[in-house]
Amino acid sequence: MLRKLRNERSVQAGRAAQLEAISAATLENLMTALDLRDVETFGHSQTVAKYAQVLARIMGIRDEERLDDIHKGALLHDIGKIAIPDAILKKPAALSPEEWQKIGLHPSLGFGLIKEIKMVRVIGEIILHHHEHYDGTGYPRGLKKDRIPLEARIFALADALDAITAHRPYRRARDFKAARTEIVRGAGTHFDPAVVHAFLSLKADKWEKIRFETTSRLPPVAAFSQMFKKIKT
Repeated sequence: MLRKLRNERSVQAGRAAQLEAISAATLENLMTALDLRDVETFGHSQTVAKYAQVLARIMGIRDEERLDDIHKGALLHDIGKIAIPDAILKKPAALSPEEWQKIGLHPSLGFGLIKEIKMVRVIGEIILHHHEHYDGTGYPRGLKKDRIPLEARIFALADALDAITAHRPYRRARDFKAARTEIVRGAGTHFDPAVVHAFLSLKADKWEKIRFETTSRLPPVAAFSQMFKKIKT
């Protein structure tokens, strides 16, 4: 009887691991598809997810489940943009105040989506609070300092690091030394000084290596881009 119970537990554990792997792969593919709505930001979610995990480890977070939730929250941070029209997301000109207002809804929209499917607290907090600023000037709630969940404070820096060092249609990518300077300038206003300190503990070339290793594992953007063009036509 004991042997039978052990065998059943082993089978159940194997099934649980298989379901977790399928869930993780589905999540990665979903966010790749979201990134592909704008080819210029392809790979953004995967890159910031890796940055966020590295920063979390530097700050002493060791619990693997929590680190996994940070990774998932980072992947899903922009999921609310699914509800934002392409005419706004891909607009080549400056956005109007009304369009910026719609863009500003995406954290709350994303939180609403994952809340309905009962995802964990950490994931929801990253999605809802990833545009809050340490000095209280962010959105959607204008939270300040420690009222912003730590995971969201970590993510905010990871997100900015990718935004600064990645190419965008409206500006050229800057190097990691320039990113370092800009992030230091934002300590205490945009970013939590403790998170900035953790970021500075790794040299610029280490962050650049993390970016290279992450993006080198992504599927070729050209292939996906051509596929989506065929679907649209």
